[in-house]
Amino acid sequence: MIDPQQVVERALAARTVDESLVIVTDASEASLRWANNSMTTNGVSLSRTWTVISIVREGDIAKVGTVSSSSVDPEQISALVQASEEAARTATPADDASDLITQSAAETDWDLPPALTDIGVFAQLAADLSTAFDGGDQLFGFAHHQMHTTWLGSSTGVRRRTAQATGSVEINGKRGDASAWVGSGTVDFSDISIPNLLSQLTTRLDWAGNSVSLPAGRYETILPPSAVADLMIYLMWTMEGRGAEEGHTALSSTGGTRIGEKLGSLPLTLTSDPGAEGLQSAPFVITTSSSESVSLFDNGMEIEPVDWVRDGVVNALAYPRHAAQEFGRPVAVPGDNLILTGGDDTSIEDMIAGTEKGLLLTTLWYIREVDPATLLLTGLTRDGVYLIEDGKIVGAVNNFRFNESPLDLLRRVTEAGRTEITLPREWKDWFTRTAMPPMRIPDFHMSSVSQAQ
Repeated sequence: MIDPQQVVERALAARTVDESLVIVTDASEASLRWANNSMTTNGVSLSRTWTVISIVREGDIAKVGTVSSSSVDPEQISALVQASEEAARTATPADDASDLITQSAAETDWDLPPALTDIGVFAQLAADLSTAFDGGDQLFGFAHHQMHTTWLGSSTGVRRRTAQATGSVEINGKRGDASAWVGSGTVDFSDISIPNLLSQLTTRLDWAGNSVSLPAGRYETILPPSAVADLMIYLMWTMEGRGAEEGHTALSSTGGTRIGEKLGSLPLTLTSDPGAEGLQSAPFVITTSSSESVSLFDNGMEIEPVDWVRDGVVNALAYPRHAAQEFGRPVAVPGDNLILTGGDDTSIEDMIAGTEKGLLLTTLWYIREVDPATLLLTGLTRDGVYLIEDGKIVGAVNNFRFNESPLDLLRRVTEAGRTEITLPREWKDWFTRTAMPPMRIPDFHMSSVSQAQ
């Protein structure tokens, strides 16, 4: 197994077409699992994935071929380059063809080795959990830590490296028929307090000691940061400039897009920023394929902070360089984090205390799109829906199926609290870095009762 930098250089040296890009990612991962108050599995793994992107230019036309591999045999490099080039020669012209990003010299960290993790990252977590296993509640869960290091090289001189740490812990507690969930995202687990998470879990299981049945309907509802994150992530994924310009997304309007439209009365700002404290992500574009949000021709381009919504107003949509030039818009590409700010310093406990009657959710899951024209989503509540009366939790209620649009929620939200780093439940395997406030929705639509437990 050769160094990732050598993979890049050897692949680029084997090029026979006009241009090429090589992306190598080394992944170091550690995991820990427990069930029925006992540790069950743990392990570490190392893996490599690498991609060769070949580009054949014919005047203003560019044709692209992309081939990926997980082989660590250096003898495979030439074969993969040849396969990528053959795919490029027979490809249809790329719609997003642009000049590749150029760079005069390699970054100073280019020669650094891959970042690594190991099972020791869970030492304090495991010790705290083992103490809790002596309790009466059944505990299940999973902790995961990843160190992904990526090297990007191009025939136009780009040599960039980025290392990204991603961690999460989830704990399910069961007591009789009741189930509750807590979770947290992290970079290195030093900021994770298992006693605090377990205290939250115990409180929620205590709430479930009283069971209340409620019908479908519209309820004043407090969404915790995790549920807000899952909804806002889906919104960001759909904020594609081309689709909006062409009139087939929820961000379209007559003759253009909804940039500049005011959504609601609260000054909420939805931002992606690679440099956000505690949520840092790759500062440049890394992609093996093009979409309406990113272009493979933009590989190596700096990712700037973007306010997708600013002070309650739609402020930006995603435009890779080619789309930005076509539609006369600023270049904007999504980052790997998402932050919603603009609420006050109210905690979720304060919001509960200020509620005469309503519901508190824990998490959402199985979120799917119903109507792209309005961004109407459906999904289910999970692991705890609680009834609030006169500022207190009085019991757990049945689960519901909901129908809501995150755009409509931003219009109707009447209160947003303190922004905090949170773990999205539904999308955590694809998008982990989020900071969200709890939100109060006066009429959240629970469209039907769910039998899921």
